[in-house]
Amino acid sequence: MKRAAVAMLAMIAMALLMVHQTEAISCGDLANMISPCLGYLQSGGSPPKQCCDGARKIQGATHSQSDRRTACNCAKSAAGQFKVRQDTASSLPSKCGISTTIPINPNVNCNSIP
Repeated sequence: MKRAAVAMLAMIAMALLMVHQTEAISCGDLANMISPCLGYLQSGGSPPKQCCDGARKIQGATHSQSDRRTACNCAKSAAGQFKVRQDTASSLPSKCGISTTIPINPNVNCNSIP
């Protein structure tokens, strides 16, 4: 009986370790992921591979509505601060082969993000 209880506790502990704790995404996280895109977002051309890799990471890190709205607010602030071109920002997802509801636009209402 005692061995069964110890084995059960060990299995529960292993299961808890295997479950990834979700952390809220931060503007710093997003800045690190999207920083390779800055040249493209300001000047156009083709986004580098590292940019698209970062965009995919953002897509994978924004599962909840809260994360998407946080990402939107961070992108909104950065778009104005870094003078991001709207044409390059809106074409980034398609050029990287992803789909996202997080716009990079200084005029977006982030509370409308699903």
